[in-house]
Amino acid sequence: MPNSLVLLAVMASITFASRLLPFLFFSRNHPPRWLATVETVLPPLVLWLLVFYSLSGISWHTPPYGIPALAGVSIVVLVHRWKHSVLLSIISGTAAYMILTRLLA
Repeated sequence: MPNSLVLLAVMASITFASRLLPFLFFSRNHPPRWLATVETVLPPLVLWLLVFYSLSGISWHTPPYGIPALAGVSIVVLVHRWKHSVLLSIISGTAAYMILTRLLA
């Protein structure tokens, strides 16, 4: 039990420090130009990496040939372009993937 409390305290202090440091470093002046570029480019890059990673485990040479995954990704993109709702996009893409996985398997 004491080890758990020490571990919890260490994790809490690291989390608090990581949230506090940007305010200490950039409180009076603007962040550097490279940081503005990183915060603009990093979120889409991470999302593309997640998409490619999730599609990398698919067997493209055996049925259903990746059709449920590609349909799920396509539906997420189309619904997001149409409604601009992240939650609706994720739910509809997941539902389409699960339904097609059951129907085509």
